[in-house]
Amino acid sequence: MPLYLSRFSYTPETWARLTGHPEDRAKAAQAYIESVGGKLHGFWYAFGTHDGYNLWEAPDNVSMAAVALAISGGGALSSFETTVLLTVDETMDALRKAERVQYRAPGA
Repeated sequence: MPLYLSRFSYTPETWARLTGHPEDRAKAAQAYIESVGGKLHGFWYAFGTHDGYNLWEAPDNVSMAAVALAISGGGALSSFETTVLLTVDETMDALRKAERVQYRAPGA
């Protein structure tokens, strides 16, 4: 199954709610991804541009998009970005296929 890396940031209101009532949000994230047949591989909070990161596994892009849309639409986050991760083998396949693409730079 494909892997996905998500970066998220909470709204100030969400941080206030979590401060008043601390909650392990990794459990919620696990339930969301399992509802589409996926798996949560990790949930981390961080300092910096984003408040946290998730590493997910989902059956396909549509399933991951469904989770991302549900979370994004919930109103607790100020940002939510997801990146599809490629294995080394997938990247090697892409490199081989790229050789067949007849790309021409603009104006060339």
